[in-house]
Amino acid sequence: MLGIIIGVSAVIIIMAVGAGAQSLILAQIKGVGTDLVGVMPGKSDSKDPPASVMGIVITTLTYEDALAIAKITNVPNLASVAAYVKGVATVSWEGNEIDTNLNGTTSGYPEVESSEVDSGRFFTTDEEKGAARVVVLGSKVKEDLFGQSDATGQKIKIKKHSFQVIGVMKEKGNVAFQNYDDQVHIPISTAQKLILGINHVNLIRGKIDNEANVGQAMDDIARTLRDRHGIADQSGIEDDFTVRSAAEALDMITTVTNALKYFLAAMAAISLIVGGIGIMNIMLVSVSERTREIGLRKAVGANRINILMQFLVEAIIVTLSGGIIGIAAGALIALLIAIGANALGYEWEFKVSIISILLAVSVSSLVGLVFGIYPANKAGKLDPIEALRYE
Repeated sequence: MLGIIIGVSAVIIIMAVGAGAQSLILAQIKGVGTDLVGVMPGKSDSKDPPASVMGIVITTLTYEDALAIAKITNVPNLASVAAYVKGVATVSWEGNEIDTNLNGTTSGYPEVESSEVDSGRFFTTDEEKGAARVVVLGSKVKEDLFGQSDATGQKIKIKKHSFQVIGVMKEKGNVAFQNYDDQVHIPISTAQKLILGINHVNLIRGKIDNEANVGQAMDDIARTLRDRHGIADQSGIEDDFTVRSAAEALDMITTVTNALKYFLAAMAAISLIVGGIGIMNIMLVSVSERTREIGLRKAVGANRINILMQFLVEAIIVTLSGGIIGIAAGALIALLIAIGANALGYEWEFKVSIISILLAVSVSSLVGLVFGIYPANKAGKLDPIEALRYE
């Protein structure tokens, strides 16, 4: 039974943990907002992520593309647009030095990301275009550098370049596995020219005025970029960008996590086969030890089917009992994992699906049936005279 208990509980735990992890990931993505559209460099199929997501540097998107998308004549349903370049930076102030995330972005960032400035202000469009040396701090960066002191108006250094702090963002925490508080925001042109030495952007994100208009906005964005990149009038040339909505990202992540969850569950189910082999061996030993009992039963009228069913039902009961205990043990461990994850601040749901329970019960019963047939058949074929004479 122990092999069956371990196998079934492993299946239950993996299915439950997979569902909990999936709920965590989807909650993080939903936290960004379902009215957002992302434009990433590089072409991808409808079901595959763009190459840029895999860490491949693609330079097909520019700041000018973001400006074109932001024009109301091109994309009427777009409420605001933000372009992004990412990096890491060492930030220092009066002897305090920390490593943090650098976010080169545009003036539309607060509206697109639904973020608010706690003190001071965010940089303007003129500062964004003029490569101004101004910076807005995330709340954690401000706390690490300045403590309780006022940061607004102070001068800090980013990679040895001097910047004036013009604002501090309100605390937001982790959204989509990104710590919004542990980063500094500078104008995108400043980040490109002064810090990173690049001309492209990593991402363009747009906030749509209404979720019902997401599809139309995506078409308008794609048409605008095709016109700018000279793709619209040339047949046979693929797009060098990918436009995705938050809803599409949710569907893609759900598909990927489901596939991973069921694959891991299948791997755990292999242990059920090992448990089944153990049950077969034990039943074979049981047949040998109970040979005289089998001979006596046959002598008083039991036929081959009676003996076969006796040992087969015993095997099924053993595996089914192990399956039930395994379900209880697996559910308990999955519950403890969910409690621990929530205690650490993660939105982790405790889910033990009916499908996983039915799967565990049916598989354990099937294992008992399959691996119990040989020992039961062997017992049923014993000659009663030879069995009574055994030992």
